[in-house]
Amino acid sequence: MTVLTSAPPALLHTVGDRALTWLDAHRDHFRLTEADKARGDTLVERLKPIGELAINMRMLFREGVAGGRQRTRAEALLDFAWRDLLDGGNVLATHQHNEPFSPVALEIYAVFHELGHRHPGLDAALVAPRRTLTWRALEMPASRRLGVLNAERRMGLAPSGDIERATQATWLGQRPEPWTVHLHIAYDITHTVFHLTNWGERPDGLPAPLAEYLELYLPAWAADWAELEHWDLLGELLVVDACLPHPTLDGQLWERYAAAQSDTGAMPLVGRMPQGDPGDVFDLVHHPTLVAAFASAMATSRALSAGAG
Repeated sequence: MTVLTSAPPALLHTVGDRALTWLDAHRDHFRLTEADKARGDTLVERLKPIGELAINMRMLFREGVAGGRQRTRAEALLDFAWRDLLDGGNVLATHQHNEPFSPVALEIYAVFHELGHRHPGLDAALVAPRRTLTWRALEMPASRRLGVLNAERRMGLAPSGDIERATQATWLGQRPEPWTVHLHIAYDITHTVFHLTNWGERPDGLPAPLAEYLELYLPAWAADWAELEHWDLLGELLVVDACLPHPTLDGQLWERYAAAQSDTGAMPLVGRMPQGDPGDVFDLVHHPTLVAAFASAMATSRALSAGAG
C-alpha cells in the first residue's frame, strides 16, 4: 500500500495568507468601469471575477480556519464586493432586467443572499423568467447547469431541473475513459465537484461512485498538470481532493504548488509570473490566486480535522 505524505499545515496556511494579502492589495482592479456597465457583453466578462471573488471569500469565511486576520480580510472583501463593486446589488438587478434569461445575476446573488443581503428589485426580476420554459431550456454545459441548480438551492428557490439528471449528463457523471482529460474537461470535472458539494461545504453531495472514480484517477491527473506547471488547474484539483471522503494527493504536490507562488502572493496561471501592465497581469493571475486561497483554506481545514480525529 502506498503511504501518502501530507503537507505541513503551516505551508497550507501560508499559501492562503499570501494569496489573500495580494487580493486585498489589488482589490480595485475588480472594479467595473462605466464602459463595462454600458455594454452587456463586456459586463458579463467583468462580472465573472467579482463572482469568483465572492464565492471564494464566502468559502474562506465559512471554513473559519484562516485565523482572525484572514477572516477579517475575507469579510471586508465580501462587503467591498457587494457595496462597492455591485453597488448594493444594483448592478446585478440592471443586468437581470436587461438580460432576463441570463443566469449570471442569480449565480452571483446566491453568495450574498446566503449572507443575508437582499435586493427587492433583483428578487422581483428573477421571478418572471424562472416561471418560463425558456429558463429550463437554456442550453449550457451540464456542469454549468449544476451551478444554476445549486444557486437556486442556496436561495431557497424551487429547482429548475433535476440535479441527479444534470449530474449524469456531466463528463464526470458518465465516468468515461480517464485518459481523455484535456484542459476544458478537467475544468468541467472540478466545477462539477464544486457545485455538487457547494464548494466543499457538503461533501456528501458527491455521489459515492463519482468519489471512488476520482480517488482512483485524481493522482495521475494532478501529477500531469503539475508537470505542465498549470498552477490554476492544479489548485482546483487540490480543492477537489479536499472534497473527497478519502484524499489521495501526496503532500509533495502541495510543496510544488507553494513553490510556484510569487513573492507577492499572486499565483501564476501557467509557469512563471507574467510581467507587464499591472491591469493586464491582474487579469491573468487573479483567478489562480483566488484558487490558491480556496485550496489553502480547504486543505488546512481538512488537515486540522484529520489531526483532531
